Amino acid sequence: MAVTIYHNPRCSKSRQALAFISESGVAHSIVEYLQDAPDAATLLSLADKLDMPLAELLRRGESEFKEASDLPALEDDEKLAQWLSAHPIVLQRPIIVDDECGAAVVGRPAENVLALLSK
Repeated sequence: MAVTIYHNPRCSKSRQALAFISESGVAHSIVEYLQDAPDAATLLSLADKLDMPLAELLRRGESEFKEASDLPALEDDEKLAQWLSAHPIVLQRPIIVDDECGAAVVGRPAENVLALLSK
């Protein structure tokens, strides 16, 4: 098994999820998505792997979301993915993807990663 974690090192839940992954010994890659924002296609793929609409991956409490004047309709996944790629701070975190089978979880709570790692 190998996983990819979309990680924000300033987020305690993200750090905790990364610690679970590291402690498990599973090979992993880290995408610091605030520095290396996923493109629209990647965001759509993540939503598909999570089996949820892209709008559910928005951190609606973030000021960048609340104050956005250019936010597209939340039902328009294509435009929303482009917007989210330009505003990665709004992306739910962390997201962990099993690189081999494509399963994914949002690590909130961080213990969600344990279910993915036990598969």
